Amino acid sequence: MPDIILKINGAQVEVKAVATATLAEVLRDELGLTGTKMMCNEGECGACTVLINGKPMLSCMTLAIDAQNKDILTIEGLANPVTGQLHPIQKAFVEHSGMQCGVCTPGMILTAKALIDENPKPTEEDVRRALAGNLCRCGNYRRIAECVLDAAEKMRAGEKDEK
Repeated sequence: MPDIILKINGAQVEVKAVATATLAEVLRDELGLTGTKMMCNEGECGACTVLINGKPMLSCMTLAIDAQNKDILTIEGLANPVTGQLHPIQKAFVEHSGMQCGVCTPGMILTAKALIDENPKPTEEDVRRALAGNLCRCGNYRRIAECVLDAAEKMRAGEKDEK
């Protein structure tokens, strides 16, 4: 098995993985980052979404070896590592009951972060379009959209993550 060097949540890690290992498998099985969910394992649900170089990517469809030399952000890396304070998007999901069973939540939050980073003032249509690849088995789409819009507003008003 080759050594793979990944930059995850700001830290470089070295793991041994078979050439066909997906990023989701390495994150969960080798590194214990279980916030990345593996549901469909076919790139259909978005539960495994992570940010690679700031863009939402399906980690179940990304080979770990192809993620070398790229910045990978998982849900575990979103909160402030020193204080543990949640990112404004995470806070909004808590405040507005954006999560029910929680399976889709990490992928939704990371996809929302990419949207807000690119478009700090999204409309509800922008949010729905950005999150269209993330399925919520509970059907909580209205609240999820409210969470993202509220987080974007608070972030524009100055509530930043404290990283």
